[in-house]
Amino acid sequence: MKILVIGGSYFLGRVFTMLAAKQHEVTVLNRGNYSMEAFGAKCLKADRHDGEALASVLTDCWDVVVDFCAYQEGDIKGLLEHMPAAPKQYIFVSTVDVYRKWTKKALDENAPLEDRRFGGEAGAYIWQKILLEKELKACCKGCGSAFTSVRPAVLYGPFNYAPREAVYVQMACADMEILCPTGCPGRFQPVYVKDAAAMILALCGNERAFEGAYNLAGETVDYETFLDAFREASGEKMRLKKVPVKEALEQKDVFLPFAVSAEETEVYIGEKILRDTGLFWTPLRDGLERTWNAFSQIYQLR
Repeated sequence: MKILVIGGSYFLGRVFTMLAAKQHEVTVLNRGNYSMEAFGAKCLKADRHDGEALASVLTDCWDVVVDFCAYQEGDIKGLLEHMPAAPKQYIFVSTVDVYRKWTKKALDENAPLEDRRFGGEAGAYIWQKILLEKELKACCKGCGSAFTSVRPAVLYGPFNYAPREAVYVQMACADMEILCPTGCPGRFQPVYVKDAAAMILALCGNERAFEGAYNLAGETVDYETFLDAFREASGEKMRLKKVPVKEALEQKDVFLPFAVSAEETEVYIGEKILRDTGLFWTPLRDGLERTWNAFSQIYQLR
């Protein structure tokens, strides 16, 4: 397969490109800040919002487009308009946050999308993803391409630039005590990044995925479950201080990057992607061990 990856140099996009380039002819389009040529991918340099630049570099034809960096309404439409031929399939990496909130139900891919617009940077991000999901369907139907939306929950693993698991590793490498709230009603669904990349790759050219959506959401855990697994994965090098969640929230500058309260918690059903790809989730402890090994080298654990 010939795969065009949009923005395939950060975190999930990078891991996907590394996997896909071992099996397929992969071309990465980005602004040229980070090259993926060392991993076997061809590289095209352009800003996706510069139509003239897009037209000058998109001279080939591809079977599948996998888009990791569509964030604004018009991003998908603008790309397709400047391709010489429509791809057979367009895979858009969205987010589970597009679903309607506070339903108190576990949400599968048929759940309604949010129709309310919330304020702030996070609200704007979610609203744009919702608009792009609609744009994906309209544009692909118009040009005859199959379309697939992929909606990840909490991704973790090597190359993650978000301040989450890497911060815990950095704290452990500095021999800092890590506060672990117990009795925490908040729940989240961590997904190992290599699983996410492998599943997206398995959707490429997969007719079951045409005109469909997929949740990337694994086992539901709380802070104590997650940090206990991380401590084991670190070879007990991570020092946890367990305190009731109320006490944890009263402390200054406590690091709590995941859902703490029941109100923050949304649960997603991720069975469909397992069924249609035949793949499985990496056990949490195993994924965290690989994450520990990657980040602890960076922070030079003694």
